[in-house]
Amino acid sequence: MPRISESTVRRLSHYYRVLEEVEAEGGRLISSHRLAEREGVTSAQVRKDLSCFGSFGRRGLGYNVAHLRQEIRSILGLDRRWRVGVVGVGNLGTALMLYRGFEKQGFDVVAAFDRDPARIGKPLGNLVVRDIVDLPVVAKEPGLDLGVIATPLRAAQEVADALVAAGVRGIINLAPRKLFVPRHVALRTVDLTVEFESLSFAIANVAARGRRRRPNSPG
Repeated sequence: MPRISESTVRRLSHYYRVLEEVEAEGGRLISSHRLAEREGVTSAQVRKDLSCFGSFGRRGLGYNVAHLRQEIRSILGLDRRWRVGVVGVGNLGTALMLYRGFEKQGFDVVAAFDRDPARIGKPLGNLVVRDIVDLPVVAKEPGLDLGVIATPLRAAQEVADALVAAGVRGIINLAPRKLFVPRHVALRTVDLTVEFESLSFAIANVAARGRRRRPNSPG
């Protein structure tokens, strides 16, 4: 299989959501054009993305919705359960812990960690917050596949190092800083501050272009 770009993988996730919606609506077949239209890309892009993984449709008929959804589910690794540990149970970490949508997609939050004595030992959902020093033990038994870093930025790299040492293979970093992990560990950083800044830039520039295009008023 050729190297798959991150943008292709992200589009697969979006196609999967569209197929879920179409199947819930009772749809059995979907064309690349309709799938592209629902996702906001071209039908050529849909066909190119899917061709990276095989042949799933029939010319003139389109794709079987249930079959394509199952194939993409397998490609994305969603045909198994993933055990997730959250490190940092402040406001953001707590919100993640209590969100049930991850479980639906196969991501089971099975452990929560913090270093604040006021939080350690407290119930959170159906779990009890553990001391971060327990991470190596929990990672081995019952085991963790993925880790979420929801700590203040000053502690994020230390926590990443601890997750890597414990054998966690994938990390989502919610702390607003760049982290470094070995090449065999998959790392994704979600920085909401950067997203807000990008959004404010876009809005400000739209407004600025509008002012530049406005004709000069008389006088």
